[in-house]
Amino acid sequence: MIYDHLRNAALYWSLGENFKKALSYLSYTDFNKVEPGKYYIDDNNVFSIVQEYQTKLPSAGKWEAHNNFADIQYVFSGKEIMGFAQRDQMTVVEAYNQEKDIIIFQGEGNHILVESGFFTIFFPTDVHLPGIALDIPEKVKKVVVKVRV
Repeated sequence: MIYDHLRNAALYWSLGENFKKALSYLSYTDFNKVEPGKYYIDDNNVFSIVQEYQTKLPSAGKWEAHNNFADIQYVFSGKEIMGFAQRDQMTVVEAYNQEKDIIIFQGEGNHILVESGFFTIFFPTDVHLPGIALDIPEKVKKVVVKVRV
């Protein structure tokens, strides 16, 4: 798992060409002008999902992980809590869904506040819990870039 401010995105280009494309997209796109939806950056290798939503209470969240994609989660506006843990610390509660590339877990992990301008990278070894309210639910605009690994 990586947590950093978007101004430092170029530090992570060495993770590979797909990460460079994803982080460049986040760095050079004006998300004030981008509507919610799915956008292809490099076919099915790198694509983004622009979202606007209300953060939720921790009890409504689901711990998840992916086998084929890393998630870069960039909070454009607002703030949310994101949980993170290693897979071997969690228990699978919903088996791998190949079509959606997702596994659902339960357990306990660490949490981090992710504010506007910051991003996280969750690799397939990381279980994560996105979209959690700090105190009360609030509106967030977030871009999740899926990077094939």
